[in-house]
Amino acid sequence: MLLFASQAIAQQTTVKEFQYLSGKGSDNTVAWDFYCTGGRNSGYWTKIQVPSCWEQQGFGSYNYGRDYKTNGKNARFHDEKGMYKHSFTVPASWKNKDVFIVFEGSMTDTEVKINGKQAGDTHQGSFYRFKYNITDKIKFGAANQLEATVSKMSADMSVNNAERLADYWVFGGIYRPVYLEAVPKAHIDYTAIDAKADGSFAMQVFVKGLQQNAMVSADIIDSKGKKVASVGSSVKKGDSLVELSAKIANVLQWTSETPNLYKVNVTLSGTGKDAYRVTEKFGFRTIEIRRGMGVYLNGVQIKMKGTNRHCFWPETARTLNDSIQMMDAKLLKEMNMNAVRCSHYPPDKRFLELCDSMGLYVLDELAGWQKWYSTKAGKPLVKEMVIRDLNHPSIIFWDNGNEGGTNKELDQEFTRWDFSKRPVIHPHHRPGNEFNGIDCNHYEDYYSTKKILNDSLIYMPTEFLHAQDDGGAGAAMNDFWELHWHAQRSAGGFIWAMVDEGIVRTDFNNVIDANGLNANDGIMGPHREKEGSFYALREIFSPVKISLKELPASFNGGIEVENRFHFTNINQCSFQWALVNYYKPQDDFTGYHILQKGNAAAPSIAPGATGNLQLTLPADYRKYDALVLVALDPFGKEVYKWTWKVKSNADLLEGILVTNNNSASVSETDSTYILTGGEISVILNKKTGLLQGTKNVTNDNLSFAKGPVLVQGTAAVTGVKQYKEADGEVVEFTYSGDMKTARWKMAGSGWVSLEYEYALNGSYPFAGVTFSYPENFILSAKWLGKGPYRVWKNRLQGTPVNVWANLYNNTHTGYSPLVYPEFKGYYGDITWMEFSTVEGKFYVASKDTGLYVRLFDFYALSGANPHPALPAGDISFLDCIPPIGTKLALNISANTKQLGPQSELTPVNGPVKRTLYFYFGLPKTSDSKEQYSRPAVDNVF
Repeated sequence: MLLFASQAIAQQTTVKEFQYLSGKGSDNTVAWDFYCTGGRNSGYWTKIQVPSCWEQQGFGSYNYGRDYKTNGKNARFHDEKGMYKHSFTVPASWKNKDVFIVFEGSMTDTEVKINGKQAGDTHQGSFYRFKYNITDKIKFGAANQLEATVSKMSADMSVNNAERLADYWVFGGIYRPVYLEAVPKAHIDYTAIDAKADGSFAMQVFVKGLQQNAMVSADIIDSKGKKVASVGSSVKKGDSLVELSAKIANVLQWTSETPNLYKVNVTLSGTGKDAYRVTEKFGFRTIEIRRGMGVYLNGVQIKMKGTNRHCFWPETARTLNDSIQMMDAKLLKEMNMNAVRCSHYPPDKRFLELCDSMGLYVLDELAGWQKWYSTKAGKPLVKEMVIRDLNHPSIIFWDNGNEGGTNKELDQEFTRWDFSKRPVIHPHHRPGNEFNGIDCNHYEDYYSTKKILNDSLIYMPTEFLHAQDDGGAGAAMNDFWELHWHAQRSAGGFIWAMVDEGIVRTDFNNVIDANGLNANDGIMGPHREKEGSFYALREIFSPVKISLKELPASFNGGIEVENRFHFTNINQCSFQWALVNYYKPQDDFTGYHILQKGNAAAPSIAPGATGNLQLTLPADYRKYDALVLVALDPFGKEVYKWTWKVKSNADLLEGILVTNNNSASVSETDSTYILTGGEISVILNKKTGLLQGTKNVTNDNLSFAKGPVLVQGTAAVTGVKQYKEADGEVVEFTYSGDMKTARWKMAGSGWVSLEYEYALNGSYPFAGVTFSYPENFILSAKWLGKGPYRVWKNRLQGTPVNVWANLYNNTHTGYSPLVYPEFKGYYGDITWMEFSTVEGKFYVASKDTGLYVRLFDFYALSGANPHPALPAGDISFLDCIPPIGTKLALNISANTKQLGPQSELTPVNGPVKRTLYFYFGLPKTSDSKEQYSRPAVDNVF
């Protein structure tokens, strides 16, 4: 090839011209004439917005792809046809050009006519761009008529098998844009780029319509607009392909951490009055599968931190817009993910552009859920997919189908059309279906994963765990990720799935329908509501890894940091710290008050290494409540924020838990003791040892009662005694069984303590005591502890200690109405909690560490028996809580432990002691309580 200095081209340069016949997305549509043959609003001509899925426009009938399994013989797949008409005018200036009509995607079989003439063969396949040359069928400078008939079900059964018999909603319609392209008779059809990490650049330029010898030239431009190379070659009349190559020194490589993009301007000249130019963006990177070792990018082993994503939005189904595409890419990056599997079909092209520019590794997938395209049907679809997507540096692998939906005869078609010869993989859920040295087996448990990672193959599960309801996703992920991170043969993996795919049913008053248990399996809700696992994954996947759980007594500002970036030194990041005091229960605010803050010099820690971050804190840092640390990546984006309590719980309760010298009193009836302090009284049943009720000056019937009841073991009162201590009146119960003692003490301030002891010997899902309170009386809760999301034993990550508040809601993940965070659940590391009710407020506090509070009845996994089982009562105070499994464990309660060490039950051997403090009303605070005004929002903290 000829390298040459760029020279001005005498000819005028033209580019491809576009004219949209539809809108460009769900937020920009055009009305076309429409006739639906069946279901709602069928049998007459009307209007429809294009692009759209016609069900969301009020036409036809809904189908979920697994209806044949869910409903068995009662399943009915609707086969409506949608007939579209649209009038358009072609500019007269296009008369000497070739004009194509392009469909970015329509479901499913699509027959196109222009001015009554067939544009070409009926297209079969929903998720692929296809086009027709309609130059000889249009009238230039005049009105033209487009007719398109879209059949919801394909005439090719293999297309239905691959695309519609699937675990997702299936729709009908022209759901992606439709437009015209105009190009000169002699033009560049498309280009294929292979740009390697060492600066090697090669390109195939496919030309059409050459009636004379010509020249193809290419200018390579960096992100600053600087030309770094020019290359060109002559091309002969009638040729259809020319290859160009160059070697560029000191290229900036493309990775998920450094998404450096270049562009190439390719010009076809010497064909007439005008030269023709196309522009492509690309990145320099080299993908390798090193058998038995791992996946390497630019010579560095990488591991995928990813999830599976469908193109989906509740109101518009598969029809999206640029803001949704951007939202999804940002959310993936916010979770500290570096990868996304575009299951189970190729995405909108805009999403791939964002993956290129923002840095996400992509698995681009040919449709095929558990059945596959025939070779005849699949070959043209592979070509359409690869040719559209081949220049995206973000695409690391091509996926040939999913979970058995793989036609292996199509494997060679990917490499046939992909100039850069990316690897092809087979996502699957059956062992023994590995391909190209990668095993992608789905849904292995922790212990079988350990065995697989000791095999000779690379293991990269393209689906693992499972985010249905509140199970999977973040739960157990810490154990799984540590296993993958430290295993040589791991290439990471992809969680199922990104969002709950609840559709707004236009036939049912716009209620959100997730098809029962089928579609509510996302890390986020359908409108991208962040669930608890979102934040857990954000911490687990953080490339700045800090394992410090609590500050040691000898803390001098040094924090160990592990660098889990693949390419970035920690010294490219920045760190900021703050010393804060938490707001108090009676403050109007949640969160903390920032009192001191500063920057920390980022240490030099190479990828994969561990080093020390030194914070220069003031000498009196221990007078503050907590230390907050924020890590920012090289682009200034927050990686993660850690919080450590500096003070003990006892110190944090100073000014809140007030026990003064005012006298308390006790009175006795035949069946009760009544302890009174200040404005508060508690009534204890002599026979049962349970709290019978409470009173205060404003409300005689606060309904918190019927405790303490052991949630594990037995307890029967054997004795009770009443006596006085210097700081309060005491009623003490003794028990037979597993409860030993329960000691109530009333202080003159109205705070009453409950000191209890129990003894167990075994492993338990939960342990502690419980009380009753009517759920319908609760309004909200505010607390100092982990939050704002509920936790499980195997999903404690992503919930920093702070002052949080949640309004009551009855959200069960995946079902409308959805309010996040869910109110009901387990909350960890509680120092104090305020309950707001229709009867007034009451409080609980603990100077001890490790307190979990359970709020009411909830489930994590739905089914015949919602899992896991719950403690008795309504509000529980626990020393351990259960792990949560996934829907894929047939016997969930037995198999949860197979998800790893954190998913096992908690051993409790010997005595457990804890003291709780209650106030049944609005407590008076210490005169020394600090008062804060709400500060301006801090962009970092």
